[in-house]
Amino acid sequence: MATVAERVKAVTARVLNIDAKTIKASDNFAADLGAESVQSVELVAMFEEEFGIEMDEDAALAVEAVSGAIEFIAKVCKEQGVNA
Repeated sequence: MATVAERVKAVTARVLNIDAKTIKASDNFAADLGAESVQSVELVAMFEEEFGIEMDEDAALAVEAVSGAIEFIAKVCKEQGVNA
């Protein structure tokens, strides 16, 4: 099974239409990857679908970097008893 990091990068690549191999954990969704606000909302929805979790939208949208998303999603999965 893919790691949380690999799955976050795969979803990000799909939503932003970029190559997953070019995404680094240090990348900022907006500044480095070009995500616009509509895409940020779509990312949150796709992460919820990918991992089978419910995230607080405001808290999720406050996450700016890929590494932050990985940590945030892993934490939410643990809180909700989802095996990530």
